[in-house]
Amino acid sequence: MILPPLLGFQSGSWWWLVAIGFAISAVLIPVMGILAHAKLQGTLFDFGKKVSPTFSVVYSLLIYAIAIALPAPRTAAVTHEIAVLPFFNTSSFITSTVYFLLVFIFAIHRAKILDVLGKALTPLIIIILLLIIGISIYTLNFDFGASEMVSPFSDGILEGYQTFDAIGAVVVGGVVMVSINLRSKASYQDKKKLIRHAAWLAGLGLFIIYIGLILTGALNHSNFESSITRIELLSGISKLSLGNTANIFLSILVSLACFTTALGIVTGTSDFIKDRLPKFKYAYRLTAIIGCFLGILMGQFNVAYIITVAFPVLMFIYPITIILILLNIVPDKWASAKVFKTVVITTAIFSIPDFLGSLGDWAPRQAIFNWIPLGAYRLGWVFPAVIIFFIANVFGGPIPLTHIKEKIGKHKKRADK
Repeated sequence: MILPPLLGFQSGSWWWLVAIGFAISAVLIPVMGILAHAKLQGTLFDFGKKVSPTFSVVYSLLIYAIAIALPAPRTAAVTHEIAVLPFFNTSSFITSTVYFLLVFIFAIHRAKILDVLGKALTPLIIIILLLIIGISIYTLNFDFGASEMVSPFSDGILEGYQTFDAIGAVVVGGVVMVSINLRSKASYQDKKKLIRHAAWLAGLGLFIIYIGLILTGALNHSNFESSITRIELLSGISKLSLGNTANIFLSILVSLACFTTALGIVTGTSDFIKDRLPKFKYAYRLTAIIGCFLGILMGQFNVAYIITVAFPVLMFIYPITIILILLNIVPDKWASAKVFKTVVITTAIFSIPDFLGSLGDWAPRQAIFNWIPLGAYRLGWVFPAVIIFFIANVFGGPIPLTHIKEKIGKHKKRADK
């Protein structure tokens, strides 16, 4: 919620182009991540196991480490800036400490109240956001300021990385699969259909909210200073649209939603480590302690700083995640183990210049970007990954074993008849 308004605010008349880029990385790719889970019907580990089991374990650990070290603490920072700082003169360290102590308590006791609370929070937040978007569109003139962006489309894609939505899709999709398998004995096809419908419905909701907030930010270009922060802009637009009372209500809801997100990350990571170390009695509790400790350390920084720190990490892990999602939704005959390995390795290699470039000025960076297509837009991995995908399929890969088994099965059925 804090990302799209500032993106629109800075994009001016190019808001629609930014919105398309943002929707690709923050809506379309995450939806594809859930569709991949509908096909695999497994866990996060299954996403990368065609590369190798070792890679899959390392990738899973990396994803959980990133989640527990960046987006989880960011929820505490958002809570402090949107719901605590405007009303109480307390330090962010106190907020993050109290915040993650509560997270730890709820994680250890597995309270069900937050499950119920979460079901009520989402509709309320959506209603308030739709009111803000609707009132802004109805009351403001459709005139836009000058764009501050050089590459609005690619900037929209890269800002979509900060939502962590693609990472959320591969993590939460696994949780969804476990929940469905525990509660239902439906067939593979029925579960696949159910998850697909849920994915597209969630994607539609995300798309409407994200595009609406980007447009709202663009329409408010003359109402705020250009140096405004993400949190200040969201709060400011809320006050202009709904008044102070509604803004306070929004702050409370956002804080509760942030809390349930942080709790989900900590418990999910702890469950994963517990499953990987079944003989270690205190694996869950120790992981929760470490996660909450990291949350306190990182959560005391402001949102802008955490976003800045996260950017280099996302420049490397997000392309790999996107490629794994795409490879897992294409037909098996185009996604053999060899294709997985070559395309993922290529993506990782060509993400390195973008990763190094995101760290700051790096001498060889410009020379490398000059010959990599889309490298100047920090998307240098896209073209090489596509080329290697086609080369690996044309010259390489053996037909997957599952495809062979399907053909053998069909011949047996004919023979029986």
